[in-house]
Amino acid sequence: MLLNEEAQLKEKLKEVFGYNQFRGNQERIIHNVLDGNNTFVIMPTGAGKSLCYQLPAVTKDGTAIVISPLIALMKNQVDQMNAVGINAQFLNSTLSKSEITRVKKATLAGEVKLLYVAPESLTKEENIDFLKKANLSFVAIDEAHCISEWGHDFRPEYRRIKGILAQIASIPIVALTATATPKVQLDIQKNLQMEDADLFKSSFNRTNLYYEVRQKQQAKKQLIKFVKEQKGKAGIIYCLSRKKVEEIAELLKVNDVKAAPYHAGLDANVRMKNQDDFLNEELDVIVATIAFGMGIDKPDVRFVVHYDAPKSIEGYYQETGRAGRDGLDGKCVMFYSYNDIIKLEKFNKDKPVSERENAKHLLEEVASYAESSVCRRKQLLHYFGEEYEKDECGMCDNCVHPKEKFDGTEHIKKVIKAVKQTDERFPLGHLIGVLTGKSLQHIKSYGHDKLDIFGAGKEESESFWKTVLRQTLLNEFIEKDIENIGVFKVTEKGINYLIDSYPVELSRDHEFESTEDEEESDKTPVNVKSYDPVLFDMLKSLRKDVAKKKDLPPYVIFQDPSLEEIATVYPTTKQELAQINGVGMGKVSKFGKEFLELITKYVEENEIITASDVVIKSSGKKSLLKISIIQQIDRMIDLEEIAESKNIPVDAVISEIENICYSGTKLNLDYYIDHVLDDDRQDDIYDYFLNAETDSMTEAMEELGDDYSEDEVRLMRIKFMSEYAN
Repeated sequence: MLLNEEAQLKEKLKEVFGYNQFRGNQERIIHNVLDGNNTFVIMPTGAGKSLCYQLPAVTKDGTAIVISPLIALMKNQVDQMNAVGINAQFLNSTLSKSEITRVKKATLAGEVKLLYVAPESLTKEENIDFLKKANLSFVAIDEAHCISEWGHDFRPEYRRIKGILAQIASIPIVALTATATPKVQLDIQKNLQMEDADLFKSSFNRTNLYYEVRQKQQAKKQLIKFVKEQKGKAGIIYCLSRKKVEEIAELLKVNDVKAAPYHAGLDANVRMKNQDDFLNEELDVIVATIAFGMGIDKPDVRFVVHYDAPKSIEGYYQETGRAGRDGLDGKCVMFYSYNDIIKLEKFNKDKPVSERENAKHLLEEVASYAESSVCRRKQLLHYFGEEYEKDECGMCDNCVHPKEKFDGTEHIKKVIKAVKQTDERFPLGHLIGVLTGKSLQHIKSYGHDKLDIFGAGKEESESFWKTVLRQTLLNEFIEKDIENIGVFKVTEKGINYLIDSYPVELSRDHEFESTEDEEESDKTPVNVKSYDPVLFDMLKSLRKDVAKKKDLPPYVIFQDPSLEEIATVYPTTKQELAQINGVGMGKVSKFGKEFLELITKYVEENEIITASDVVIKSSGKKSLLKISIIQQIDRMIDLEEIAESKNIPVDAVISEIENICYSGTKLNLDYYIDHVLDDDRQDDIYDYFLNAETDSMTEAMEELGDDYSEDEVRLMRIKFMSEYAN
């Protein structure tokens, strides 16, 4: 390129985009596109990928076509280009017929520099005919990994792009992706018939991002606490389903966080408003589906949370890459439970066999990443075919809080031998079966139960060998076979290691427990092992004293599950104590003073972080049902009538009343109880609860015999708790 052309390019860079200089490979890529060459760009999110086609489009004659699957990204980039005086438009399903006509007319008149097209729109016959008439400069295929069925976001319509482009015009192709493993890279080049394209691959190392994986336990409480610690900072939270997106967005809102949902099921106007509010800092947090993908180019996102496990490492890397695009620090937190992996596998059950197998392999990689205690940065870079020279990055949970190490020399040799002796043709599960000596049918059918290595590792568990195999791969003694997904081959380094081994330290993996699914319950589950046993015993002792003074059974004051939760989150104000399940403001007013004094003193003496950032307000819809029931009881409506109006059984109404009562709200059911039980029978049950050690229904029914129905006893228990506890 001539010097004056070079100067003009730099001038355009400053004038249109406001930058004084190019970053990384940008300048070389732009020159290559301007020279009319096919170009393949692999560049991490946040490294300035879009400039690689935007600047050439502005400089060259004609209209550049940008194929993108992300509606959000289209709108975002079109707005940005128009704001700096460049005519950019998009063609996708959000436009009306008149708007489509306007865009096409402007394009044919040569007024449009960049035309963003959804792949679905590109396949329509009328759009192919329209593009044949336009003066096109080149085509940029963004998110090119969608072409590959081995990628994390495969879209069948992407595989038709090359055939459609051949019908339209013979123009250069620029393929761009932020995530491509060696296997995916090969697949993209083959499909687009651009094996000879100039390849520009940037480092995947985002040095400013901190990666962390947390056990998905009491996740809502952890989330609220984490988000409140980032007060006023911009963040994205990814969830698995639209329902969960709505639920988490609502949860954040009721806990005074400026948040909104974003997913494909929202009305287009709502979606656009939420996106614009996030970009314009009207919102701090956007909650989005993993499946939909947020194509938002916002440089100052300070944190990205995966509330549910992602479907692939590619997706995870791309989504975390939305943090810290301005070069400043960003936090990336994943809440992990193997339950999420199982759920995602179930979603794949209706896919064709090959797609299902590939999806399963991608999920195994996510589980491996989450459970591994090796430097997270080292794992991510290795996944994308890049070597990280250091042992520790200092910017991930595994480096900041390292796990126990052990000498892996002999174990690594066994893994290499297992891969070698099985002819480098088998995936992880088969190799572990051979090492642990499992006489499974598929192992016997290949005669692998007769190998020297068979059962050589039987003294260790399957999870142990998974750990060793993953780290043998990271240390490059074995490698993934690009042609056969999931299969391992021995490297030259591995062969040499068998001849001349040397000590290699390995780390023990994290052991994540299976956790209760919060979707199953309105209440945030309390892990019985997680409460403070010292405080719990002190609370029990105080409860006994208070009960004695008031001449009441201890359970009337607070039940054990409530004390466990108090000893987990350390509430120190009336409002915080009222949030505890089974407490409520009624009980706080009646019994709370002494308990709060005890907790406050304990917290101060032990320098404990209190519940102020942890106790969460409920956003559940069930609260509407509770309010309605309270109102109808105040109007003395029979329980059968309430049940009928709510289309639920009477038993469910009584359960709701029990929840209301145990949360500290006083209810007067005398109008109903007097109809079903005479005074003597009421007194019998009342006396039982007054002298009982527990409010257990099982024990009550055993003691009271067959003279009373369970519903009668439950109603009297409600009456008793309302009068004494609330």
